[in-house]
Amino acid sequence: MEIAVGNLWNCLIISPKAATKPPRTSFVVKCYASSASFSSSPDVAVAPAVPGVVERPWKTSDARLVLEDGSIWRAKSFGAKGTQVGEVVFNTSMTGYQEILTDPSYAGQFVLMTNPHIGNTGVNSDDEESRQCFLAGLVIRSLSISTSNWRCSRALGDYLAERNIMGIYDVDTRAITRRLRQDGSLVGVLSTEESKTDDELQKISRSWDIIGVDLISGVSCSAPYEWVDATKAEWDFNCNRRGEVYHVSITLKAHVAPNRLLIPSTHTL
Repeated sequence: MEIAVGNLWNCLIISPKAATKPPRTSFVVKCYASSASFSSSPDVAVAPAVPGVVERPWKTSDARLVLEDGSIWRAKSFGAKGTQVGEVVFNTSMTGYQEILTDPSYAGQFVLMTNPHIGNTGVNSDDEESRQCFLAGLVIRSLSISTSNWRCSRALGDYLAERNIMGIYDVDTRAITRRLRQDGSLVGVLSTEESKTDDELQKISRSWDIIGVDLISGVSCSAPYEWVDATKAEWDFNCNRRGEVYHVSITLKAHVAPNRLLIPSTHTL
């Protein structure tokens, strides 16, 4: 007599004849650093480095964000080190952090991302909106410990460090966002310098104001130059220029002969 126990996916057959137990298969998982293609030992194969995959330590050093309202937010730092003052604003975009980093409209500001996990896809050379990073700092909740994307060329922290841009993570971005929604944008100071006291940083935040700061000259071109890229007869026209891409604003269904000369903010016509 045989008895079937279970369902179609998990069936156990009980037979009066003693059945031998099936042999067990065991697996051993070994982790190796990806700095070399193969180990010198013939018995140990080391996985080669995968293009587009970058890993960095989870924690670096302590940092603080001190706001002009007196609140102090403890965090961890990535990117550049030092002390920087700026206006704290938030951005609710789910993706596109590299485009935000290179958006000239964020000059002089600390951009706080409400999306909690940032850095997953690293950075690449194709998603730049302008010639450099213009924001003063980046504030995020969680920094991805590894980045993986077929276009990834470097980790977010390395990218910011190369451009002398400060970043902090492991901070309650939702609480700060609620504060900004209630009180409006606030001046803040990012610092990794332990020698500076909280009172000193707070005095810096209360003595600085973005109003009156000449931000336009810092993001515009330094000399006139001509836009010579070929275009179609149907134009997508936009007065707001970000990088080499002219974003769609108004479609003019006619042949238009625009002024191709791009001039700096201080140029006299």
